[in-house]
Amino acid sequence: MGKITGSQAIVKCLQEEGISTIFGYPGGAVIDLFDALMDSDIKNVLVRHEQGAVHAADGLARVTGEVGVALLTSGPGATNGVTGIATAYMDSIPMVILTGQVPRALIGNDAFQEVDIVGISRPCTKHNYLVSRLEDLVPTLREAFHIARTGRPGPVLVDLPKDLVASTLSYPEKKNLKMQSYQPTYKPHPMQVEKACTKIMKAKKPVLYVGGGVILSNAAEEVTELAKKLNIPVTMTLMGLGAFPGTHDLSMGMLGMHGTFTANMAVAECDLLIAVGARFDDRVTGKLEDFATKAEVIHIDIDPTSISKNVTVDVPIVADCKNALAAINEWFNTKSGLNLEDEATRHQPWIELIREWTTKHPLAYHENGDIIKPQYVIEMFHKHTQGEAIITTEVGQNQMWAAQFYEFDHPRHFVTSGGLGTMGFGLPASIGAQMAYPEKTVIDIAGDGSIQMNIQELATAKQYNCPVKIAILNNGYLGMVRQWQELFYDKRYASTTMDVTPDFVDLAKAFGALGLRATTKSEVEPVIKEALATDNVVVMDFKIEKEECVYPMVPAGKANTEMLLV
Repeated sequence: MGKITGSQAIVKCLQEEGISTIFGYPGGAVIDLFDALMDSDIKNVLVRHEQGAVHAADGLARVTGEVGVALLTSGPGATNGVTGIATAYMDSIPMVILTGQVPRALIGNDAFQEVDIVGISRPCTKHNYLVSRLEDLVPTLREAFHIARTGRPGPVLVDLPKDLVASTLSYPEKKNLKMQSYQPTYKPHPMQVEKACTKIMKAKKPVLYVGGGVILSNAAEEVTELAKKLNIPVTMTLMGLGAFPGTHDLSMGMLGMHGTFTANMAVAECDLLIAVGARFDDRVTGKLEDFATKAEVIHIDIDPTSISKNVTVDVPIVADCKNALAAINEWFNTKSGLNLEDEATRHQPWIELIREWTTKHPLAYHENGDIIKPQYVIEMFHKHTQGEAIITTEVGQNQMWAAQFYEFDHPRHFVTSGGLGTMGFGLPASIGAQMAYPEKTVIDIAGDGSIQMNIQELATAKQYNCPVKIAILNNGYLGMVRQWQELFYDKRYASTTMDVTPDFVDLAKAFGALGLRATTKSEVEPVIKEALATDNVVVMDFKIEKEECVYPMVPAGKANTEMLLV
């Protein structure tokens, strides 16, 4: 073929990688690229803020497992996206972020809208590039997509000088990509698999501790098979919710700071902890020296740097979670010599103890007449969506209540900022999720504080006919910080009282959306029913109990067994 511009080459490369939707905001450094996109079949979504673009691409990536793409201009456009990039990095989300840059001759001269985005983003990207040679443009993009989606996924940034994008080149033929310095280990070592299986055979009180890596590797089926086959109870991290059916009898729900009493006690008392695709985050472990002290630890993870980083591991398995779990299941099916029914029965006393904990200390809340409890709102969403909706969240109490009370039975149905805890994530992420699955119900569970971080994206949702439903749990506070102030700072509510907030119903109308409000418990279900039946963007304002707290809660520095309960 003849020569094409750098912009056209980038668009062709995006098509080659299977990209059908990107999210962006134009500017001078990327104007050529936006122009080239008009001649393609790629859907180019104009957001209202660059952070929204990256979160929307992130949301699309989380629900599909594909690489999300954001396109930002140079300078403030790129820096506005950094929070979204860091969010994706902490949660290992496959993304490619394309940023414009000033012409190569001006780099380093403090040109208009110049910033060293490669230097700025280096700590929060899996890898990044400044393309300095025209012949490297397409190979670099191909490499970026490869790195983003393979191994432990993550965001990769490619910085594109304006003059290079405007130049012409011959589009190179696609070849098998080999990177000598980057060779993730996908297959588990058979000896390590056998060691793990031997320990599982001997364990009397095993626990499966399942993280986001199981979802990223599409291993939900394999982890469910193992749990059911051997009658092993399962607890999930915030990022792992949905990897094992939340309504199943073996599910103990989430563990950690706001995890269930059952999950935290089971981890404390187990004799074998099988960690799959989890990284022993501080919100999971609590006081590290008191975490799972009675257990041997098996850890399956594709990232070797995550193993024994926080907790010493007895049997490490560096591999893709899906491959490792498949190998373990195969071992028990063909090599163990066990009667699997007998093996499942052997764990029954352990299961009975776990059920006793659940009976004594279930997830619960105190009713208060006709005042709306946020937990009740989440329960009603679960009831009226039959647990089939994609739920995105903002960050704070709203996020924890959603994690606790919406029982997720499917992977990639819970979209939340785990590692970075980014307020303002949920609304743009819901737009990305809705664009990926137009036929599904997508609900953003929000707080009145966090929804205001990126509320301008209501315009994006409306412009692109994304009928997302936003449920604001409105308590007039920055709720999670207020909870800490109530419990540990003598109710000194320093800078957490939201004395002035928008009328969210009127605000919804201003964006062309439907605004609904519930001020009493009896109004909750009618509002939810109307919202779910409406083919439009809907903002629901639930006036909830103002000083409701998230329980259980493990205070900072305490062991997970030292939970504050309802």
